[in-house]
Amino acid sequence: MSNASSVNAEVQTIWDRNADFWDQQMGEGNAFHKLLIEPVQLEFLQLQGGEVILDAACGNGQFARAMADRGATVIGVDGSPQMIAHAKARSAGREKPLEFRVCDCTDKARLLDLGHRCFDHVVCTMALMDMAEIEPLISASAELLKPEGHFTCSLLHPCFNSGLSKHGLERHDIGGELVEEYYVKTSQYSQAMITKGLAMIGQPAPQYYFHRPLAELFRPFFAVGFMLDRLAEPTFGERANPQKIFDMVFQDIPPALVMRWRLP
Repeated sequence: MSNASSVNAEVQTIWDRNADFWDQQMGEGNAFHKLLIEPVQLEFLQLQGGEVILDAACGNGQFARAMADRGATVIGVDGSPQMIAHAKARSAGREKPLEFRVCDCTDKARLLDLGHRCFDHVVCTMALMDMAEIEPLISASAELLKPEGHFTCSLLHPCFNSGLSKHGLERHDIGGELVEEYYVKTSQYSQAMITKGLAMIGQPAPQYYFHRPLAELFRPFFAVGFMLDRLAEPTFGERANPQKIFDMVFQDIPPALVMRWRLP
């Protein structure tokens, strides 16, 4: 992805433009996060209380607050100053304060300023596909984490829910009964690619998506010694809202990938 770094400044500008809209729509987690992402990430984290966690690309701090509610000390960072402003506003007045800082997660030096071997976990929720470069965050995390620390992340599933996939519905008349079949059509999977799209209808500006096939997604983890020890592909299943095409498309096809990587 040779030109990824050149669009990083525009990525930050777009997220600042979308921050107010995203904060309103996301709140403390929309249905996608609450049904598919948050339960799996919390299961992977196995929080007991007292953990120190870096929430990378924290957005409005929704998942940071969920971890803090379970006893963790959380530092949230995001490259968008407007997103950090929302995170601070939504977290004000809590009995156990959360710390939020503006920090570009593609800047390894800035990330390392957060502390060497200070964190039990690094978490990155639904953001790797939004980053022009993922190597700085992953390689920095190998130095930020305590021995046997974990990097837990989620992202749009690159096989089924990238900017290159299309959703479809077919109706079949089978013996006089109309049967509906939802599907995903994927093209150009094997090449890393940059596209733009709308994650939420109505957001002020289309955002960048950085599609990486699994081999390229995994490569920077392996390069610094991470080992993949948990993986989930959550679907809506019986929780799918029949009034929402997105839910029905992903009733049995995973729209997201959740992973836990650990240091040896």
